[in-house]
Amino acid sequence: MAESMRVSVPQLEAFIARALEAVDIPAADARIIGELMTRADVQGSEGHGVFRLPQYVRRIKGGAVNTRPYIRVVRETPGMALVDGDNGMGHLVMRYATERAIAKAGDAGVAWVGVRSSNHAGPASLYAGMALEHDMIGLYLAVGNANHLPPWGGIDMLLSTNPIAVAIPAGEELNVVLDMATTVAAYGKVKTKAQRGESMPEGWMMDREGRPLTDPKRANEGFLLPIGGYKGYGLALVFGLLAGTLNGAAMGKDVVDFNADDTTPTNTGHVIVAINIENFLPVARFKASVDALVQDIRNSRPLPGVDHIRIPGDGTVAARLDRLENGIPLPPALLASLNQLAAELEIASVI
Repeated sequence: MAESMRVSVPQLEAFIARALEAVDIPAADARIIGELMTRADVQGSEGHGVFRLPQYVRRIKGGAVNTRPYIRVVRETPGMALVDGDNGMGHLVMRYATERAIAKAGDAGVAWVGVRSSNHAGPASLYAGMALEHDMIGLYLAVGNANHLPPWGGIDMLLSTNPIAVAIPAGEELNVVLDMATTVAAYGKVKTKAQRGESMPEGWMMDREGRPLTDPKRANEGFLLPIGGYKGYGLALVFGLLAGTLNGAAMGKDVVDFNADDTTPTNTGHVIVAINIENFLPVARFKASVDALVQDIRNSRPLPGVDHIRIPGDGTVAARLDRLENGIPLPPALLASLNQLAAELEIASVI
């Protein structure tokens, strides 16, 4: 297999911005989206970074996304807000909503901000993690942008991967950042496997006859499997109700498959919660307690054959250190896709 090419963070940010400007995204917004998308690749969330750019461009060109949205709060109290994204790019909508949640939590202690009329916004931890810079805990939920999960025991696609992320600040230790789908694998990982010509591990997907499905190019013949069996199905359902139904966003059969549809708005729903630690405990005391627990877990005895005990977020930190120093790897198939996009848009290529 050919090696991946490495590109620097500024190179990738600039390329994404060029592509988005070419399809009528204002320059300032294109830079913001480029930075957030690149941040996804830097942290190793490859299925949610520049890999999605050709798809985003197709949907913008198809009229499915509003390139100049009026993102606004339509309802609020001191501890909550409902944001209407006016069908704008999800990164812009969620950046706005997260900033509102953090500002409100500074006053109210805890703030819950729901979002409707949005779009795919990248990895969940991107937004939960923004609270860390303000000594807050961030919690994010979303309705996935395509249904690939049936109810437990069924075969009709009525649910999505509906992810959750929780970011908790530590002191001397690394922050604890959980970012997970309610399925064994996010569908973005299936798509990246297909692009690279790789097989999926057994346990990611099943066909409609109940047999393991390992060819990602046959993904439409089956469905993703929930984490923990029926428990993952239950989590996907309630997260969707909180992020979708509660906000007046799409849920269940109303979810638009943005992988197959380039013309229909998705009305994607999200939730971002910010928790101001100072309203519960002194921040230094809380972080010291997190450090102590993390150290106890890291120093706990591993099973035979296990090198070390990991904490949620370790992989992200390792990816970030490598990619900030050595550049972001672009596998050959992805690089070819981006170069083709550049040619279509008549812009300079990424490399």
